[in-house]
Amino acid sequence: MARYSIILPVRNGGNYLRECVQSILSQTVTDFELLVLENKSTDNTLEILASFNDPRIKIFPADAPLSMEENWHRAVKVPKSAYMTLIGHDDMLDSNYLFVMQELIRRYEDASLYQTHFRYIDSAGGETGKCRPMAAEQKPDTAISNFLCDRTDLMGTGFMMRSHDFEEAGGMPMYPNLLFADMELWIELAAKSYLAVDEHECFSYRRHPAATTSSSSDAKFINAFDLLVKYLVKLKQRKPELAPVISRDGKELLRQYCQGITHKVLRRPKAERETPSVAALIDQFRQYGKDLCDGQFEPLDHPKIKMGRLIDSSGLFHSAFLLFKRMYHKPVLKSH
Repeated sequence: MARYSIILPVRNGGNYLRECVQSILSQTVTDFELLVLENKSTDNTLEILASFNDPRIKIFPADAPLSMEENWHRAVKVPKSAYMTLIGHDDMLDSNYLFVMQELIRRYEDASLYQTHFRYIDSAGGETGKCRPMAAEQKPDTAISNFLCDRTDLMGTGFMMRSHDFEEAGGMPMYPNLLFADMELWIELAAKSYLAVDEHECFSYRRHPAATTSSSSDAKFINAFDLLVKYLVKLKQRKPELAPVISRDGKELLRQYCQGITHKVLRRPKAERETPSVAALIDQFRQYGKDLCDGQFEPLDHPKIKMGRLIDSSGLFHSAFLLFKRMYHKPVLKSH
């Protein structure tokens, strides 16, 4: 049996799929299998997969069309090798990805999560940036602190784990549109032992103008964040040794997302919203502060959140804000 499983969920992958699969099959380490979770594609996805004629490709077709989160969650059920990673159908692995991972596992045998550095690419494949540097070895409290304080770049592609740890964690969590799902999985695995990182760039993560995060409805975004907070509260109870860092740095997580979601809500006319007022949203985050940070988070202590509530409290202010946004597209209340 192969040592590595690369799991590729896909629906209507198109030309990005061809590039992705080619990058996987070009690995210098050949001891792997490519498990494709095919989700009733209506384009040429199956023809592209068949054209490679490679026995390492194993296709697991869905019985009926699934949501994105349902299809990714199927990864927990398919037979897998000792180690596994997940990849988006529009991302690409460098040819040395598995070799670097293999050496990383050899150096840090007792780690529970493995990652390399990576680059961002645009829709056309052009490089647009690099991930932020990551320390080679991060104990659970450090890894979680870096995540909560937005000091690390985390994507659903590229990190590797033991398959039995993935299954023990329940697989990819069922968050709406997978928003924050990779974050919960990453934290759960990092907390099991520690995170090991190689400094080499070994994959490309593609960013599209209409990314899932920006195109998801406000309600789905808020519901997904609510699931993340509830997970972190349970993690504090389950792993008391991590409670101090979650309580301390959870305040920064709440500030980032209260500010960001406030701006996301403000951009919609009130008649078109699926969500409560900004004031109600702030009350919700105040409760998160009680649950996650022992009451040490007050949203209105942050000027941009306070400004957001003021804008939303007045029809005149909000109309002026929407007019301004049509003329000036950059965020006024940036999350960072």
